[in-house]
Amino acid sequence: MRTTRRAVIAAAAAAVPLIGRTAEAAAAKKADFLFVQTAKSMTFDKGSNKLTLEGVSPITIMFTDRPERIASHMKTAKFVPFWSEGKDSFLSDPPNADVWILEGDKLQQVVVTLMDPAIEGDNLSYKVKVLKGEMPTKGSDVSVFIDIIGMPLTPLSFAGARRRAWRRAVYY
Repeated sequence: MRTTRRAVIAAAAAAVPLIGRTAEAAAAKKADFLFVQTAKSMTFDKGSNKLTLEGVSPITIMFTDRPERIASHMKTAKFVPFWSEGKDSFLSDPPNADVWILEGDKLQQVVVTLMDPAIEGDNLSYKVKVLKGEMPTKGSDVSVFIDIIGMPLTPLSFAGARRRAWRRAVYY
């Protein structure tokens, strides 16, 4: 069974407790969902622009910005299908990500576009386009902060910096 972003956002929304809210406050709200992935180490092949997260956490964290403050998680393997075919996939508009890498004793930040994910065991690889910074060939203690998904009145949309104002998920 294929997991879609719509199913993930709907599941996260269903987990939000509405205890203590009035009927008016419990009406549809909008929230921006961001994702975080962590790994023990990484390698980068400049020839193929392939970033491999080695020892990636089996859990991808998802959370919202203010005012809603929703936090949840999902299996990392369920995150990969977000790049599948369809109008609501990352395939047609890949997300940007902020990658933080410990290289020796230096923390390095690189902004990338994530494409073509593949998970094999505890390794997750992406084809990347470096937008800012320089990707090291090796590093440890990696954190990947992935751009928002969602838009008004629908559980999801495309990710991409140019649509930030209207990418929102609705929850009840």
